[in-house]
Amino acid sequence: MSTLQEIEEAISRLSPDDLSRLRTWFADFDAETWDRQFEDDVTTGKLDALADRALEHLHQGRCTDL
Repeated sequence: MSTLQEIEEAISRLSPDDLSRLRTWFADFDAETWDRQFEDDVTTGKLDALADRALEHLHQGRCTDL
């Protein structure tokens, strides 16, 4: 199973129970992937400019409390 089309076809043949289990697995997998990417971005400094800009806005009074 190497192509997206093959994966889609296999998913379309899943039982409702297996489809539910796949949804749960994928949600967890996707969240973990996003978390790892976010941590990598923090570690490598990719978000530093955004953080600096947000702090600048805060110090200028350009932010509102949520």
